[in-house]
Amino acid sequence: MVSTMPNASNNHTTSTQTGFTLIEVLIALAIIAIALGAILSTSGSQANSTTYLKQKTIAHWVAMNEITRLQVEKRFPDLGKASGTVEMANVEWYWSRETLKTEDDNTRQVSYTVYADKNRESNLTHLVGYIVSAP
Repeated sequence: MVSTMPNASNNHTTSTQTGFTLIEVLIALAIIAIALGAILSTSGSQANSTTYLKQKTIAHWVAMNEITRLQVEKRFPDLGKASGTVEMANVEWYWSRETLKTEDDNTRQVSYTVYADKNRESNLTHLVGYIVSAP
């Protein structure tokens, strides 16, 4: 009796396999690892920049508030230097003021420098304003 079933060993049809080789997978993983490292580095530096900008902005507000306080109280500041502290945004800020004479005897130049540290080593902002004496 002759079998009509084809013999598996005589089957010459080629099957094509699709997929990635090990090298291709490793290269893709290396690219992803490098990209993730860059993303983490960038997000870390952005977090540091955000904190610094927040401190710098609040320090500038402190200086503006101090100049405005002099204007509202209509105090003509004495020449020389002064320093003080103020609380804003639940943080203690340290400021230094220098008052200089101008060409106009009724006007004084007032410079505020604001620090985040008690030792006043690293300033965050410097603001110059002018105060006019009340007539």
